[in-house]
Amino acid sequence: MNASNERLAATFARMNGRTALVPYITAGDPSRAATPELMHALVQAGADVIELGVPFSDPMADGPVIQRAAERAISRGVGLPQVLEIVAEFRQRDQATPVVLMGYANPIERMGQAAFVERAGQAGVDGVLVVDYPPEEIVDFAARLGQARIDPIFLLAPTSTEERIKKVAQVARGYVYYVSLKGVTGAGHIDTADVAERLARIRRHVSVPVGVGFGIRDADSAKRLAGCADAVVIGSKLIETMEAAVEQARGQGMDEPGADALAIEAAARWLGGIRQALPDAG
Repeated sequence: MNASNERLAATFARMNGRTALVPYITAGDPSRAATPELMHALVQAGADVIELGVPFSDPMADGPVIQRAAERAISRGVGLPQVLEIVAEFRQRDQATPVVLMGYANPIERMGQAAFVERAGQAGVDGVLVVDYPPEEIVDFAARLGQARIDPIFLLAPTSTEERIKKVAQVARGYVYYVSLKGVTGAGHIDTADVAERLARIRRHVSVPVGVGFGIRDADSAKRLAGCADAVVIGSKLIETMEAAVEQARGQGMDEPGADALAIEAAARWLGGIRQALPDAG
C-alpha cells in the first residue's frame, strides 16, 4: 500500500471535528490568467482543499453550469497541460493547500498515464478524481499515483452497491466524494437524513474521510450536511456567482481583467459566507 498524500492527510488531521470546505472551480474560468489568483482568494476565504476541474468537451456527470464553465475554458485554449501549469503557479505561493484535479479519462489518456502522473507530481497535485475510471479498472494507474504521493479519489452515489463501496475502499486515498443526489451536478434538493444514513453505510467499509457534494447551494444546506460529512464540496453555485459578476462587469463596460477581479471578489465573498455558517468556523 502506498502512503497517502501528505497535504491531504495533514489537512483532514487538523480539522479536529471541523468540516472541511472544498470549493470546485473549473480551470480557465473566468480566465486562464485569473485562475491561480482565484484559488488563492478561495483559500483566504476559508477553503481547506481546492477541487480544480479539468475542462473537457463531454462532461457527462456535470450539469449545465459546470458545462458552460468548461466550454468557456476550452474556448480559451485551456486543457490538461494548462491545468498543470496553473497548479504549478499556485504552488509558488501556497505549499500547504491541497489541490485535487477532477475530470475525465480522455485528457489523461491523450497525455498518457505515466506522463500525466509525472507532470502532476511535479506541478504539486495532491489528488485525482477521474469520473469515468472505475476502481476495479485502474489498479495500475492508482499504483502510479501512489508512487508519486498523489491520492486516487472516487465518487460514490446513492445507487452505489455494497460491492462498489468495498471496491472503492480498497483503492481510495485522501477522501471519497459522496454524490448526494442522483443525476448531474447542481440539481435538486438534499435529504440530509438520507445522506447521514448512507454515509454511515459507506464508513463501515471506507476509512478515509467522506466529502459530500452535488446540490449544496447555500449556507443552510452546507451547515446541515456538516453534521454528518467530513467535507462539503461546492461547485455549481460558486460558478454561478462568478458568472453573474462577469455579466455585471460587462454591463459596466469593464475589460477582462476588471471582470476577472470582480468575479474573484464575488466568489471569495460568497465562499466566506459558507465558511462562517459551518460549525466551529474560526
